Amino acid sequence: MTERVAIVGVAQTRFAPKRSDVNYGEMAYEAISQVLKDTGLALPEDIDSAISCSHDIWDGQTISDIGITDVIGGHLRAEEKMAMDGSTAVFYGAVGILSGEYSCTLIMAHTKMSQTNRHIVNNVAFDPIYTRMLGFDFTSAAALQARRYMYKYGITREDAARVVVKNLANAKRNPCASQSGDFTVADVLSSPAVAPPLHKLDIAPDADGAVALILASEERARKITDKPVWILGIGTCYDAHYLGDRDLADTFALEKAAGRAYAMAGIKNPRRSVDLAEVGDEFSYQELLWLEGLGLCDRGEAGRFTASGATAIGGKLPVNPSGGLLSGVPANVAGLNRVAEAALQLRGEAGDRQVRGANIAVAQGHTGFCGQHQCVVVLGN
Repeated sequence: MTERVAIVGVAQTRFAPKRSDVNYGEMAYEAISQVLKDTGLALPEDIDSAISCSHDIWDGQTISDIGITDVIGGHLRAEEKMAMDGSTAVFYGAVGILSGEYSCTLIMAHTKMSQTNRHIVNNVAFDPIYTRMLGFDFTSAAALQARRYMYKYGITREDAARVVVKNLANAKRNPCASQSGDFTVADVLSSPAVAPPLHKLDIAPDADGAVALILASEERARKITDKPVWILGIGTCYDAHYLGDRDLADTFALEKAAGRAYAMAGIKNPRRSVDLAEVGDEFSYQELLWLEGLGLCDRGEAGRFTASGATAIGGKLPVNPSGGLLSGVPANVAGLNRVAEAALQLRGEAGDRQVRGANIAVAQGHTGFCGQHQCVVVLGN
């Protein structure tokens, strides 16, 4: 059994509202070919495992990985598919290497959100008897969660708007981002109301794109790169399905996942140990809620923590220096993008969005409405 798993290569396509210039396979190949070029590895001889992340309903076909099997090296070989968030694909890939079964794994996530309607897709996630027929989607559920969080902990719409202002300004430094710019809190609050208290700019926009990364055992990693990023800890947890079965302002699944990841990484006080965080801000308020669930600030304190400038790129704990999901990252790809961005930071390859002196990073991905399933990855260089 290998002792450690490393990320040895990362590649991302540009994210855009609509990539009509490529099909799924071509878009996936952009990321795959780049990560293979960067690492000097080749398919199939250097890669003994491949994992893709996609979703049948988003892709509009059963067995959604069928369009990328050849480009990820699955022709006449094993290729495994993970549905939903790409952070879980990292978990699955790491487990395969830790077991000793594999030594080098290629992971890729892709989605073209432009080819369908997010509200129809997300409605399918709800119980078909009691809640689906009410027209629920992730946005309407998030509005309920936002209201509950704001009521219970005194978080304001202005607090959430500051997340948008920060992340879209950060996104100006990210060449992969599909949405960026200089906005004010007033701009966010005056953007069209979608599901109060959520406005248009509070919601991550639709995007098309793909991300690929390569995991390797410690022995292989040291032969591939002189800048490995180690997976120090990882954890997952799934919360209750029905909205009414949990307090939406609580973060039970995230706390459990983070606790497992921190324990594996030997981190007792994440506030002292973590240098930066990439979290899933599908909705603006979620960056605040997840920061609290990750133990990076006290419950109800994330709004003031952000307002103080602590989460800015030059702050005490930079959060989403990439621009986060609010800058436009596709569903399913989101969590893998969080891990990829954290890895780029620890490799010192984040360009204009580089955080200085970062040695430990936390990447968080989630799926399901109101963050049902959570995955936390602790990385170190």
